[in-house]
Amino acid sequence: MNPAADNRPLALVTGASAGIGLEIARELARRGFDLVVTGRSDRTDTAAAELRALGATTCPVRADLASYDGVEDLWARTRALGRPLEVAVVNAGIGIGGAFADIDLADDLALIDLNVKSVVHLAKRVVADMIPRGRGRILMTSSVSATQPTPYETTYGPSRAFVYMFAESLRAELLEHGITVTALLPGATDSDFHANAGMGATRFGDNSWKNDKRLVARQGVDALLAGKDAVVGGGRATKFAAFRNRFLPERVKAARHARMARPS
Repeated sequence: MNPAADNRPLALVTGASAGIGLEIARELARRGFDLVVTGRSDRTDTAAAELRALGATTCPVRADLASYDGVEDLWARTRALGRPLEVAVVNAGIGIGGAFADIDLADDLALIDLNVKSVVHLAKRVVADMIPRGRGRILMTSSVSATQPTPYETTYGPSRAFVYMFAESLRAELLEHGITVTALLPGATDSDFHANAGMGATRFGDNSWKNDKRLVARQGVDALLAGKDAVVGGGRATKFAAFRNRFLPERVKAARHARMARPS
């Protein structure tokens, strides 16, 4: 990137090699942002090439954000550009399907490392960068799963509940500094998320009924740029489900999710 040649604002998007993260990056590129995008695979470079075709100067960073060094490397690469970070999209996350008793402890802890620890770690760096400038916008991807128990995704739902409450808490602290924090709560979305989570043999393995990831990304970016506190990502059915979850008993929500997520 050449900061002298390009006055477009800079945005960072984690988990941007596919799925909702890539669609968010595309939305930001179309709206005039340059980008730092991250992922763990060579798809990160492919995504960066697509984003450049949309007019965004793009810096791809391949990093494992589940590790401390991965987050630090990403932040060092971002700071090395010498440009103010106007938007940070903390989106990277994974799921694990199956009965808790059957999942290796190492896998559950890896999920927590990425879905929880890396969120706090990167947010610490981003907030410290934005406060002195008195401006900035942060989008954190949570999930409708944050509003209910998630049996057979037993660590995933609680990790997203943490992100949701973390975003809301951080928002209350940062508004006086001119910084907004927005939580995006997608419902089930037509991406590779559930396949990667090993949930192909569940109701979630079928993408045909799920929300369009482009719609979810657009809703998230709209809410981010409007400075909203939270937005449910998806169509009417997803928004109604999130609303209904405010009133249903936890045991009812748990039983409903178990029917969807239990392997056949």
